[in-house]
Amino acid sequence: MKNKIIILLLVIFTIIPLRLMAAEKPIIVSSKIDTEGALLGNMIYYALKYNGLNVKNKTGLGATNILRRAIKSGEIDIYPEYTGNGAYFFPYLDKTIFKNFKKGYEAVKKEDLKKNSIVWLTPANANNTWALATRKSFAQKNKIYSLEDFAKYVNNGGFVKLACSEEFATRKDALPAFEKAYGFKLKRSQLIILSGGNTTQTEKALARKINNVNFAMAYGTDGSLSALNLIVLKDTKHIEPIYAPTPIIRKQTLDKHPEIAKILKPIFKSLTTETLQALNAKIAIEGIPAAFVAKDYLKNKGFIK
Repeated sequence: MKNKIIILLLVIFTIIPLRLMAAEKPIIVSSKIDTEGALLGNMIYYALKYNGLNVKNKTGLGATNILRRAIKSGEIDIYPEYTGNGAYFFPYLDKTIFKNFKKGYEAVKKEDLKKNSIVWLTPANANNTWALATRKSFAQKNKIYSLEDFAKYVNNGGFVKLACSEEFATRKDALPAFEKAYGFKLKRSQLIILSGGNTTQTEKALARKINNVNFAMAYGTDGSLSALNLIVLKDTKHIEPIYAPTPIIRKQTLDKHPEIAKILKPIFKSLTTETLQALNAKIAIEGIPAAFVAKDYLKNKGFIK
């Protein structure tokens, strides 16, 4: 009888820790390897942590394709994505849909849930669209204020050194889309490819004329544009879709923690293009760590204490 009790106790004390270990598996919060990705990823991390969820910070993981593979495979649970990327994720969808804030969001939300069991939560009212930037002084000297002006400059043999990421240079909805719509073509020798998609690097290279860079990949919510005396070339044909920042999460994770949607909704609803520009500037220009800026914003807005 004593032996049976001992065996039973051993079984109980073996099973309980295993169950606790399974229950304690952290929610992996990640982000892309750029300024805004780090900002929003850390906002998600601190908001969930403050609300008692077991989370692990894995922000700055990599480019879009890396994050997509990671969330599909379950390596990560949640990260900030952009609605406009729906045209890239699901190329069979009508691309014009993503030029409309609401339609683009609803389309990618529906498709990602159906195809990948990924849920798109509440988006921010902001547009972090891809763009081309140049120095104000260069624009004034060469009369380049729009992508139409840029196309004329390129086709007339103007000198171009564009700092950008590999993703921007090769994705059909990025630089190739501009080239096709405006009728110009850049050679590989005219590009300086930087790792990741961090526009802080591309814009600094532009502002400081590193390696003779006179144009750079930029995002609509970049904080360094004004501070570095850079301007975005107008996309007069509205080629780029709307890129509204949105937390996306594995359905399996959300089913276990449905409160995550309620926690993040007011935070992302509070974010506008202007708000993100200001926050991004603190990181890119003032050199304040993204984690500190994210946490400070949440505190100031009363989302955490």
